[in-house]
Amino acid sequence: MRLLLVSDTHLPARARALPSQVWDEAEAADVVVHAGDWVDVALLDELEERSKRLIGVYGNNDGPALRARLPEIARADLDGVRLAVIHETGAKQGREQRCDAQFPDTDVLVFGHSHIPWDTTTPAGLRLLNPGSPTDRRRQPYCTYQTASISHGRLTDVELRQLPLRG
Repeated sequence: MRLLLVSDTHLPARARALPSQVWDEAEAADVVVHAGDWVDVALLDELEERSKRLIGVYGNNDGPALRARLPEIARADLDGVRLAVIHETGAKQGREQRCDAQFPDTDVLVFGHSHIPWDTTTPAGLRLLNPGSPTDRRRQPYCTYQTASISHGRLTDVELRQLPLRG
């Protein structure tokens, strides 16, 4: 099972559209995970249409139309991997302990908000993934997203993908 992980797309405020590389990944993925801050409901509509399966949550910049269609926390069992998605996990300091306490029955937690890519495993074994942003790099050197695979009940091949700088 092939996954695409994105967050903080902020369309159309930060970009007019998702980069074509991200659309190619979305169409190739078995599951697209979006960790919030869509901003425009049109992206949700298009991702639903172009994805085989979409798991998403709303973020702090998402208004009533997105909040009506998306949960704050999404959970799914993907071939034996217990996945949760949330937009914000709080400050970097203490993140692992907070997430272990809040998501005890989860194998992988995808989150966003900071626009800073993140890939760690907590003391309890919870994998924390933040794909960064494909449209708003803020102080990061590149816009980013992540891809991963699930095989035989295990998350594998997690890769941070960098997008070319727009200029």
